[in-house]
Amino acid sequence: METRSITAEIPMTPRMPEDPAELVPELAQVSAALFRATGNGSVPRSTIGLVQLRAGQIVGSTYLTVLHTGFLRKAGEPEERITSVASWQDSPYFTAAERAALALTEAVLQPSAAGERVPDGLYAQAAGHYTGKALATLMFAIGQVNFFVPIALIAKPVPGRSFTDPWK
Repeated sequence: METRSITAEIPMTPRMPEDPAELVPELAQVSAALFRATGNGSVPRSTIGLVQLRAGQIVGSTYLTVLHTGFLRKAGEPEERITSVASWQDSPYFTAAERAALALTEAVLQPSAAGERVPDGLYAQAAGHYTGKALATLMFAIGQVNFFVPIALIAKPVPGRSFTDPWK
């Protein structure tokens, strides 16, 4: 396995020169369906954004982290909330419902030493804040960002470029 020096310059070009969405145009329909599902209004858009930012941080994707940070800024989220997503457990900027959503995100994306990733207690906590439809929407929001993780980590689009065309 090749190791890069931490002081090496990171290239500002994508690893994969072709846009995967152009190579596989069917991706557009799947992507649009995922955006509709997570934007159904049952969960505040800000919560979806916080969940997706945290997911990008957990999987170690600069592209996804910059993308979701930008979406949250554009939506008017305060910097304190955006920057404290990484340390949400001890941040005063989140509601109990948002904390439950962030805890659910971490449970799904991180291995658990105790075995089951999403124990009954965590599910009950989240279900106490969200209706069935909202809880399903949260599951889809976590899945939505995970759908794009392989693209972000393998193809390596350039962070900070337009969401609609990170390959230019």
